Amino acid sequence: MALHSSTMSLLLALLLLLLIALSVPSAATSASLAGVNYGRVANNLPQPESVPRLLASIGVGRVRLYDADPAVLRAFANTGIELVVGLPDRCLPSVAADPSEARAWARTHIQAFVPATKIAAVTVGNEVLTGTNASDLARCLVPAMENLHDALAALSLDRDVIVTSAHSLAVLATPSYPPSAAVFRPDLLPSVRPLLAFHARIGSPLFVNAYPYFAYAEDPSGVGLEYALLDPGAAAFTDAATGLRYANLLHAQVDAVYHAISAAAAPSSKGCRVEVRISETGWPSAGDANETGATPENAARFNGNLMRLVAGQKGTPLVPGTLLRAYVFALFNENQKAGPSSERNYGLFKPDGTPAYQLVGFAVHQDGNSTSTVGMGGGRSGSGEGSPGGLVGESGESGYFSISTALPVRSSRTAPLFFLSNRTFLTRLYYISHYIFNLFLSKRKLATELSAEGSGSGFSCGDRRSECVLEIILTAHPSTTLLACCSENNNPKKMLH
Repeated sequence: MALHSSTMSLLLALLLLLLIALSVPSAATSASLAGVNYGRVANNLPQPESVPRLLASIGVGRVRLYDADPAVLRAFANTGIELVVGLPDRCLPSVAADPSEARAWARTHIQAFVPATKIAAVTVGNEVLTGTNASDLARCLVPAMENLHDALAALSLDRDVIVTSAHSLAVLATPSYPPSAAVFRPDLLPSVRPLLAFHARIGSPLFVNAYPYFAYAEDPSGVGLEYALLDPGAAAFTDAATGLRYANLLHAQVDAVYHAISAAAAPSSKGCRVEVRISETGWPSAGDANETGATPENAARFNGNLMRLVAGQKGTPLVPGTLLRAYVFALFNENQKAGPSSERNYGLFKPDGTPAYQLVGFAVHQDGNSTSTVGMGGGRSGSGEGSPGGLVGESGESGYFSISTALPVRSSRTAPLFFLSNRTFLTRLYYISHYIFNLFLSKRKLATELSAEGSGSGFSCGDRRSECVLEIILTAHPSTTLLACCSENNNPKKMLH
């Protein structure tokens, strides 16, 4: 009878924890909405083989590349990091003109590496409509996208690898503020309309490179710094035409693109349903003397606030049901980029792998030790979906689960800590069930103890009864990251987020 009572108590506790694991929003899911651009316009960057470990150290599981270099693709094999690769601008004419060229490129740069390397999308060119040789490349853009999509379909890869395109906000006519006034440049509409039709037909998102920094640097007296930095307390702007309230400039920029898409739709259509994602955004940590606002402090604030926005798992004011997704520019400072000094100082890291400034809102590992979560302005850390396992070393003293890799790093002096909000369901299920059932098997005397006391609804922390632990779970605030802990003195403690 005592054993039956103890078993039922443990099963009830397990059921409760599983229900909580299902209901708590996963930070892995939140952070999977954010990624990092890995550009390589430099002569002093580390070898690609070392990059996945660096990404794991900040909990990033999504990366955008500007090409499909085989050495880089091999470096990301079996890491679980999701890649967006790029078809370089120089390849557009041949891929657009000849379907066999598209098939050859898809076989060489995609099929040869999947599934070991997780490739989720291909961007065809970068800022083709507004960049160098725009007039020539614009004619090639949609035909190249169509041929590449057909090539992937022929290889049965089109469901796993989508074809998309990335564009500068310069595709919008000026002024594009307020958002409701935004339209595409009239001279680009002959290219934009078939482009949007392609995206709508295959269901791929349109990528935009959106930089609040550019708007601020161009007009620092007219654009509030806090508004451009996405600060939570910035003075909001209301679009009079829609009544929508914009608390930050990035939301306004994204919604401007949505309005332009709607305006470009054919009058007979019901609108063009294309999702907008941010392929690049960031803030430089240094610049020339005339580049206002390019400082390490502002870069930290912007990216930290960006992580907060993404982790909030919400959309923009115009499309609140579509989650905001963004790639931070960039992973490294790139010393060979042309233009003003700011162009060479967007990196989260210096080429030697040290942070360019305090990384706010990321899950930071220090030399393989326990995870330290840093935040500003409500920034939240977390792991990217499919963050590489086995990339972060263990610390025998920390007692923490590694946030970005879900590696159990246990201390010899303390029991495990449950970081439910940083687990996908299967990982949560494994650790919760594994811990509870091992506890049950190793402490059979608990059944007799609970029976002698006449009650028992839970599991034990050492020699103490478990009602206290269940009370902690039941009364914890929903946003509490760490639900319960059994410390070395067997006193359950509520851990704060």
